Amino acid sequence: MGKPWYKQFWPWFVFAIPAISICYSLTAVYIFSQNKVDLVAEDYYKKGKAINLDLSRLRVADALNLKAKVAVQSKEITVYFNKGELDNNPNLRVTFTHRTLADKDFTQMVSADLSGTYRFESQLPLEGPWFVEVEPFAGDWMLQGQVNLPTSDPISLYGQNKE
Repeated sequence: MGKPWYKQFWPWFVFAIPAISICYSLTAVYIFSQNKVDLVAEDYYKKGKAINLDLSRLRVADALNLKAKVAVQSKEITVYFNKGELDNNPNLRVTFTHRTLADKDFTQMVSADLSGTYRFESQLPLEGPWFVEVEPFAGDWMLQGQVNLPTSDPISLYGQNKE
């Protein structure tokens, strides 16, 4: 009679393959659950309905002849706003939305300095693909644009007509 089964090589080799697979699978599940990417909005229906409202606000910005450029250098963000047919420089809500990482999104309310320029700082240096929206506090109109940071050129924001 030979050695008992638990002293043999092949049973342990056969058992090791599924055991290692289970360990790797559990490790992968843990890593993916900690680093999830938010590609789909949870309130997608509500956001879809809001697209029509946003298009009308973009048209209002075009009708008022509003234009803006945003310059980003590390953490410092500067908005050069051409008020078009507005009487004064309004307080602006500037929203930076990251394309895939929702926890990096931020919104900042800013006022113009004496030269009509808006300046503020972000918490972290901005890198990667961003969608930028500028709107007044009342939300009557909106300018938008996309940028891949870092870049040395100011990005132009536009209404519905990309110029």
